[in-house]
Amino acid sequence: MKTILVTICLVIWGIFFWNFTAMANDYNKAVTGHVIQNASIIDKEELMKQELANLAHKHTIELISILQAYLPTILDGIAADLRMKSDLQYKCSLQSDNYKNKECQ
Repeated sequence: MKTILVTICLVIWGIFFWNFTAMANDYNKAVTGHVIQNASIIDKEELMKQELANLAHKHTIELISILQAYLPTILDGIAADLRMKSDLQYKCSLQSDNYKNKECQ
């Protein structure tokens, strides 16, 4: 029974990803076909602007997900840097004017 369920899940999973990749390629095929058929009347500059905007949007979404994954590490680094600067400032404030470390001058 378990093998049948696993097999069914794998088949459904395969069909889903097969359809997803087909939909992703349809846009490129449609744009390429339209450009080839109507090359003389297409505003190529506007088409390039739209394609660059599309790519920028895709990369922005990808960048946001990467930042979301690494944000705790980034914030820990910033917090450590702020603690280090605060410690140095406190250490320098404790020293007299006659004696200052190299870091405090």
